[in-house]
Amino acid sequence: MTTASLSQTARALVADGKGILAADESSPTIKKRFDSIGVESTEENRRDYRAMLFGTPEAGRYISGVILFDETLRQSGADGTPLVKLIEAAGMIPGIKVDKGAKDLAGFSGETVTEGLDGLRDRCNEYAGLGARFAKWRAVYTIGEDIPSAACMTANAHGLARYAAISQAAGLVPIVEPEVLMDGDHTIDDCGAVTEEVLRIVFAELSVQKIELESMLLKPNMVVSGKDCLEQAGVEEVAECTLRCLKRSVPAAVPGIVFLSGGQSDEVATLHLNAMNKLAGNPPWKLSFSYGRALQAAPLKAWGGQAENLPAAQEVFFTRAKANGEATLGAYV
Repeated sequence: MTTASLSQTARALVADGKGILAADESSPTIKKRFDSIGVESTEENRRDYRAMLFGTPEAGRYISGVILFDETLRQSGADGTPLVKLIEAAGMIPGIKVDKGAKDLAGFSGETVTEGLDGLRDRCNEYAGLGARFAKWRAVYTIGEDIPSAACMTANAHGLARYAAISQAAGLVPIVEPEVLMDGDHTIDDCGAVTEEVLRIVFAELSVQKIELESMLLKPNMVVSGKDCLEQAGVEEVAECTLRCLKRSVPAAVPGIVFLSGGQSDEVATLHLNAMNKLAGNPPWKLSFSYGRALQAAPLKAWGGQAENLPAAQEVFFTRAKANGEATLGAYV
């Protein structure tokens, strides 16, 4: 894929009023989701659930792209239609999660580094051949006593940058996801300081690896209070602190920032995104979403593993997609 078409894809993923559905849960994670509704996590059930989301009528009005798990990229629906074709027919762009998960960082207790660079070039080339047009790699950082350490931040930044370089070489737009976790009792100011430092180190490493910023997207956490913090910041404060952090650390050449919901409730994630877009004026990058649970929690419950619930579940999913699409314009009520 040419440089021009890569940047075109990146911009299409953050088109006005649209954002990304993250449906790339690993097998253990989707099992937890299915356990919560009493449904067995079989390959067929996973396929039917995801096909229900992708086949929601008019979803492409608000969903620009879908991040898939390896299994899903290869699956076909009950009628034999490849799920990639179902996504494309809805006007959405297929993407793929390519990392192998966060593993313990040797020598640094309580910290992780994301693995998966081995064999990544071949995987990316194969995924592009299967129809994927963008990729995603997630690194996680915990706020605690003396952490995240410099070692954790530099190791993960290097992994994110190497992944981004390999993705772009394979013709995939990389979504770079450094997530500072909500876990802990830290304040919103602590979250802001750590997030800013993490992003600065990530972009310094992206520069070293010659990543074309116009052909990538950033998927960061919002700047929020730790979930065990006694004083929880309100919607306006979250919007202000997040925008301040991004303006200090994200180059204007990046076409879009697609936030993760990171454990926020679906409504709160929407309100935060909406407040940012109302407050931002005319920022250099689009502010959009790449939500998993915040888009899926309600339709998953409505579906409950029953085929007869499919229309109701799709209606709920459409409602959540529409709400977040409106939030990218600061127009959600």
